Amino acid sequence: MIPAQVDYVRPADIGEALRILQEREGEAKVLAGGYSLIPLLKLRLAQPGILVDIAKLGMDGVSEDDDWLRIGARTTHRAFHEHPIVVDHYPMLRSVAGGIGDPQVRNWGTIGGSVAHADPAADWPAVLLATHAQVVVRGGDGERTIPAREFFLDTFTTAIAPTEILTEVRIPRRRRRVGGGFAKLERKAGDFATVAACTTVQLAEDGSIARAGIALTAVAETPFAATDAEAVLIGQRPSEEAFRAAGVAAGAQSRPAADIRGPVEYKRAMAAEMVVRALRVATQRALAFG
Repeated sequence: MIPAQVDYVRPADIGEALRILQEREGEAKVLAGGYSLIPLLKLRLAQPGILVDIAKLGMDGVSEDDDWLRIGARTTHRAFHEHPIVVDHYPMLRSVAGGIGDPQVRNWGTIGGSVAHADPAADWPAVLLATHAQVVVRGGDGERTIPAREFFLDTFTTAIAPTEILTEVRIPRRRRRVGGGFAKLERKAGDFATVAACTTVQLAEDGSIARAGIALTAVAETPFAATDAEAVLIGQRPSEEAFRAAGVAAGAQSRPAADIRGPVEYKRAMAAEMVVRALRVATQRALAFG
């Protein structure tokens, strides 16, 4: 299908972009890599009046400060996957970036675009939820920071206002005795997840779990933090029994829909299994980074 007619503009700076979003509020759509938006335009599931292409606005790159790993919104999955900081210190995040779509998607698709699109089956939203990340947006009144757990509101719906642009994602800098794991069930390589789980584990000095982050994708109307499962782990020693209990809690908290990828009970069972697999890896990495 051919997209409906739409105006197109490529602003030279973020000020101009924000002005256009303000002037055409309600009909303007931000275009980043395009790998989420363009298919919707072709199917006419999205019909904005104008596309605001942010290709010239910079907002790419990866850096660290004392507290955060900072990811520019226009950083592609491939650029992130290959960045030296990520290669050296963030194995879980690197595995996620390397498993997004196919090479063409990884070359052009952006992390900020994926987060802003908020597809219920996307990988990055679960990562942000499990790591207690932050999303930075900018509008006419300045910049604001939104905790990831307050960002994903509903299917394809986030806390970004129509007149704002997502500029940066901040993930807590990796600390000693902290590890992350990501497990994804997919029908074929590069497919959207049937179920995926992201977990983080912080170990106390006595070896117990001091803090846990667990998030699921593709088993609800939006990616979500499995807070019941997190609560199961706090204070426990890492063990298969504890992981299984957390998996059961996560599966019970999920709200999958039956479709070509499987029935409801199968998806709940796989949600539990993906949580267990991700927790095993997260714990191994936490021990190795002690």
